[in-house]
Amino acid sequence: MTDRIFMSSPDVGQLEEDAVVAAMRSGWIAPLGPDVDAFEREVAERVGVAHGVALSSGTAALHLGLLTLGVGPGTVVVTSTMTFAATTNAIMYTGAEPYFVDADEATGNIDPVLLRQALQQLRAAGETVSAIVPVDLLGKAVDYTNILEIAEEHDVPVLSDAAESLGATHAGRAAGSFGRASIVSFNGNKIMTTSGGGMLLTDDEAIATHVRYLATQARQPVVHYEHTDIGYNYRLSNLLAALGRAQLSRLDEMIDARRRMRELYKQLFSDVDGVEVFGAEGDANDNVWLTSVLVDEATTGWAPSDLAAHLAEDDIESRPLWKPMHLQPVFAGSRGVITGASERLFDRGLTLPSGSALTDVQRARVTTRIASFLGERVA
Repeated sequence: MTDRIFMSSPDVGQLEEDAVVAAMRSGWIAPLGPDVDAFEREVAERVGVAHGVALSSGTAALHLGLLTLGVGPGTVVVTSTMTFAATTNAIMYTGAEPYFVDADEATGNIDPVLLRQALQQLRAAGETVSAIVPVDLLGKAVDYTNILEIAEEHDVPVLSDAAESLGATHAGRAAGSFGRASIVSFNGNKIMTTSGGGMLLTDDEAIATHVRYLATQARQPVVHYEHTDIGYNYRLSNLLAALGRAQLSRLDEMIDARRRMRELYKQLFSDVDGVEVFGAEGDANDNVWLTSVLVDEATTGWAPSDLAAHLAEDDIESRPLWKPMHLQPVFAGSRGVITGASERLFDRGLTLPSGSALTDVQRARVTTRIASFLGERVA
C-alpha cells in the first residue's frame, strides 16, 4: 500500500465485497444478469426516469446516445469546451463535428447566452446541428432550465453529460433526468463506482431499446448470429453491477463525506484574499464530487502550481481544472464561441483531494499541509 493521498479514490468496503462475492456465487459471471437488471432499475428510480441501460463506461453511453439521436457525419454537435476529453471523443466517434461553447465563469458550465449565439450562427450558415451535449462540471448541474428552452427553440435534442453529477439536482430535479437522454459515469474516481462503467438514462423507451441493441453487437432476435447494423460490445458485467448496487445504497453518505471536506476547505481559505472555493454558491444542489479553488496570483503572490508543488512534497495529489477542449492539440482548429472564460478557470484553478474514502488522518494531513503553505506565504 502507498501513503499517497489521491483526489478521489474508490470508497469501497465490506458491503461491496459481499455484493460481488454473492454475484460470483450466483453463477452470473458473464456479462448481463440479475444484478444488471436490478442496477438499471435502481439507478433509474434514483434519478426519476423510466429506463436505464448499464454500459461499460460513460463514454460508451455518450457514443450510443449520440448515435441513437441520429448524430453522424455532416452534422454538428454543440458542447462544452470546459470538460474532459471523453465528451468530445464520443462526438468524434460518430463522425460529427464538435462545436465548442465557452463557460459561465461562475460555475464552469456551458454559458446559455453563448449557446444561443452558437445555435443562431450555425442555423444562419445552414448547418445541421444534430445534438447539444452540456456537461455538468465537477458535479454541479448546468442551467437546464435555460438550456432546454434554447434547445426547444432550435428543435435540437439534448444529451446531458452528467458523468460527474449523480446525486446533484437542478430546480428540484435530479441530474441525469434532463434532455432526451442523460449519461452518468461509474469510473473509479467518480462519486460512486463500478470500477469501470456508466449508464444511459431516459424516459424514452425507444432510445433505451436502441441503445441496448447497439450495445450487444446489434444482434437480431434470431437463433443464429444475424447483424444488419454495426454494433458494439458495450454492456456492463453482472459482477460490476453488483458492486454498483452496493455503492448506490451508500451514495448519500458518500456525498455527505465530500461535503464535509469542502467545508474544511472553505474554512481554510475563508480569510485568504485572492482565493475562493470554486462554484461554492448553490452547494446544496451540488454532489460536491470534486472541490477546486481559484487563485488570483496578483493578489495572493503565489500560483496554483505553487500550492500543488507543496502538496506533492507530501505525496498529496492535486490537479488543475480541465484544460478546455479548444486548447487541446488534437482539436486544434475546431470551431466554437470562445470568450476566454474557461481558459481563465484553467489558469487559476486547482482541484484538491475530495474523496469520501479519505480517513480523518488523511483529511488532517491535507489540511495541515495547506495551512503550513498559507502560513509560510503570509509570514
